[in-house]
Amino acid sequence: MLAPLNTVINAFGGRWFDEQWNPQFDSPEVRDAVKFYVDTVRDYGEAGAASTGFQECGNLLAQGQAAMWYDSTAAVSSLESPETSKIAGQVGYLPAPKMAKSGNGWLYTWSLGIPAKSERASDAWKFVSWMTSKQYIAHVADELGPSRVPPGSRLSTYELPAYKELSSTFAQQTLDSMLAADQSKPTLKPVPYTGIQFLAIPEFQDLGTRVSQQISAAIAGQISVDDALAQSQKYAEVVGKSYRESQDRTGAAR
Repeated sequence: MLAPLNTVINAFGGRWFDEQWNPQFDSPEVRDAVKFYVDTVRDYGEAGAASTGFQECGNLLAQGQAAMWYDSTAAVSSLESPETSKIAGQVGYLPAPKMAKSGNGWLYTWSLGIPAKSERASDAWKFVSWMTSKQYIAHVADELGPSRVPPGSRLSTYELPAYKELSSTFAQQTLDSMLAADQSKPTLKPVPYTGIQFLAIPEFQDLGTRVSQQISAAIAGQISVDDALAQSQKYAEVVGKSYRESQDRTGAAR
């Protein structure tokens, strides 16, 4: 949930923390963004939206049971494949909406890594090199079609005339979205963290989970948006306090 919701918060001019690591869940911008998101999902979203994730949303749209979906460009692989989608070739693609801030698409990757203690690091590297090569991209396009090409793995993919032609409805939009995403300036106002749809801090795994649980409860009608944000503010305050104390210690040391 937080991936699309955070971009909505960014669009409304909100942020998780200010430059001094003070939580901002009680700010008008964040409240307006979260209320807009919760109201939209509750009024127009799918049944069980509070517990519906990426895969479930993708399945609903691919089976023609949803009209609109706001999420990752990686979804194109399943939406444009006739084998998995009833709407292949019928989908239109647009950039993330804007409010106070424009350019609200996000950037993320499922990375490949080789464990340092691997006994077959050389073989692993050969495999990784092959599956990210131009030859592999061309092979996937030829054998499975352009929709199945791994998006975002190589810039050269988007320079291939054949790929541009076969994937004209989504290729340029995907590339434009990635190029427009700015991890270092994710918000309208300055922030002490990087990341667009997430915060690149170790604490975000736990903090993000706690906040998303509060928003899910609001979507489910179990609590109000204001109550969800008030509790999120308390969670964020614990994290912000640790960073403020760290800054104070650093300043004292100087």
